[in-house]
Amino acid sequence: MATESPTAVTTRPVPLPRRRVSTGARAAGAPPEAHAVADASDRGARLVAVVIALAWHLVIGLPAVLAAGPGMAAPAVVAVGWLVTALVGVATGVRLLRGGLPPARRLAAVLLVVDAAVFAAAGERFLFSTANWVWGGLAWFLLLVLWQRPVRWLLVVLAAHATIALVAVVLDGATAPADLSRYAMYVYGTSTLPVAVFAGAAALTALARDRAGTAAAVLAVAAEREAAERAQRERQARLALVGGTAEEVLAALADGDADPADEAVRRRAVLAAARLRRLIAESDDVPDPLLHELRAAADLAERNGLPIELVAVGTPPELPVDVRRGLADPLTAALAGARGSARLTVVAGPDEVVVSLVTPDHDGPDDRVTPPGGAGPVEWKDERDGEIRWTQTRWRRT
Repeated sequence: MATESPTAVTTRPVPLPRRRVSTGARAAGAPPEAHAVADASDRGARLVAVVIALAWHLVIGLPAVLAAGPGMAAPAVVAVGWLVTALVGVATGVRLLRGGLPPARRLAAVLLVVDAAVFAAAGERFLFSTANWVWGGLAWFLLLVLWQRPVRWLLVVLAAHATIALVAVVLDGATAPADLSRYAMYVYGTSTLPVAVFAGAAALTALARDRAGTAAAVLAVAAEREAAERAQRERQARLALVGGTAEEVLAALADGDADPADEAVRRRAVLAAARLRRLIAESDDVPDPLLHELRAAADLAERNGLPIELVAVGTPPELPVDVRRGLADPLTAALAGARGSARLTVVAGPDEVVVSLVTPDHDGPDDRVTPPGGAGPVEWKDERDGEIRWTQTRWRRT
């Protein structure tokens, strides 16, 4: 792609730098770790509640219903009610153990209808017996269908259950003080434990979430502090490199030992400026740091009147800073002394990056910069034949 200005930089197809959005501000609520811990705690409580409800229904309720048999007023109604409650419990338990929640209002209404039907069908003889299984077993199923709903929902439904039982007691004529005391004991004994389990599970889940959230926040603060310290060390190291890059040229100019009109001094100043520009670009948060740093050096060369074409093929992988320096420094030095025109090419793949610079050859000092020792597997070549100068750096994943 050519541009109208003879000194413009051509990029094909180098993406424009974009600021990355920090992932630390994505969620304003509790961190995912806190939710995971709370879910694990809640899953255990769900399992306990399901096991208690179904075990009570099978081990205590069913044998009592079978033993009472035809002695009840309407044994078929009691048996159907037991079966409907068992089906509701199994379906609700499966949904709870899979992480979902049942339709609370509809299932609670179904269970209250079963409650009233069983009280009416049990008869006066079995009013306070285990054959009237809704006394002790129904509260656990109400707990299951109202799981993770507000506690007041469970209290309201249990109050309705107690009201149905009181109506049955009155209609069966069991209004003697002993019978009413027995009724009060049944209501209290069969309701307090499900309410305690319901409220305790909610409290433990909330406590687990809070503690996990606190621990995650502490770890996040520690990670941010470590990142800040690492960034400070990197800035200090970069400042030292920047100072060392320009110090020699500036000191010579300040002491009068260098003449700004001297071509060699001017080339040293251009090289120092190019290195400064590239080192400053290292701190930018961009999707493609290597191309961004090379573009910074190319822009400076273009501003100094050198027509340059920058061509990129492929997307470079994530590279450490020292490897990027090893790839870019020799090209930056060659650009500082280039004349006429330049073509900078970047060919990248998942395991290899090759950066090449072709410029017309000319007489003059040969400013060669070898990659730093910590650059890893970075190869460097610089060849000239009197017509062109070819500089190449290559990195391969090992």
